[in-house]
Amino acid sequence: MENRFNYSEATISDFESAMDQFGWVIYENAVEENFINEIINDLEPAYLLRRAIQIQNGIEENMEGTLHHLLEKDNFSMPFLEQKYCDKEMKHFLNGNYILNGFSGVLNFKNFKAYVHNIHRDIRSFTGNFKIAIQMIVPLDDYTLENGATYFLTGSHHIEDKPDEQFFYMNADRAVSKKGSIILFDSNIWHAVGNNNTDNPRRALTLTFTRPFFKPQFDFPRYLGYDFTDYLSPHLKQVIGYNSRISANFQEFYQPPHLRMYQPGQG
Repeated sequence: MENRFNYSEATISDFESAMDQFGWVIYENAVEENFINEIINDLEPAYLLRRAIQIQNGIEENMEGTLHHLLEKDNFSMPFLEQKYCDKEMKHFLNGNYILNGFSGVLNFKNFKAYVHNIHRDIRSFTGNFKIAIQMIVPLDDYTLENGATYFLTGSHHIEDKPDEQFFYMNADRAVSKKGSIILFDSNIWHAVGNNNTDNPRRALTLTFTRPFFKPQFDFPRYLGYDFTDYLSPHLKQVIGYNSRISANFQEFYQPPHLRMYQPGQG
């Protein structure tokens, strides 16, 4: 069985089988190169802004190269989400509608060290066969063994306990892939970012999508503004979380169904 497919040719059956057995899958030739370049151009100023805040607040240690919450009105993020990359696969995995939990990036340079290099999984509670979250990595540079391609302990999405370090690195597979690929993985799987031993950057987007009732890392609708829905497609309103908000007062709570903060079909 394979867990590597051409994006335009893969089927839901391919996805389901690979995710069940491996816990992760690579889709090649998914994102066009000109869009990759646009994303890269947006990342440098985004990183400088976030790094300055990390340093200002005294939390810069172990955070090098990390960019959190890239969803903004005027960068690549909205067009990216509008492309609906792997939409049918994620709906299948999460058994219905989903929302964005986090939209981040990693700039992996030589000698950089951040928490993502630790063996971890991206959901603290082991949920077994009940799928809460799915992760997406978009390599913006080729992922190679030399520049830190992510380690995945294949099949470990079925295992609750964290593996010891020696076992993990002896048995983990590497997500070697071309830039513009999409890597999807079960949030229960144990993984770690590799060290970049080259002189060139290894950049990537990292996104998390969850069932709509799961609390996101960031209140995207409040950040963007509740009236920003006038500029969004139905797909973006759903994914950004405008259809699964929490009422803050009685006036918001006591509304007919079509005006409620938490819309039908959210699980």
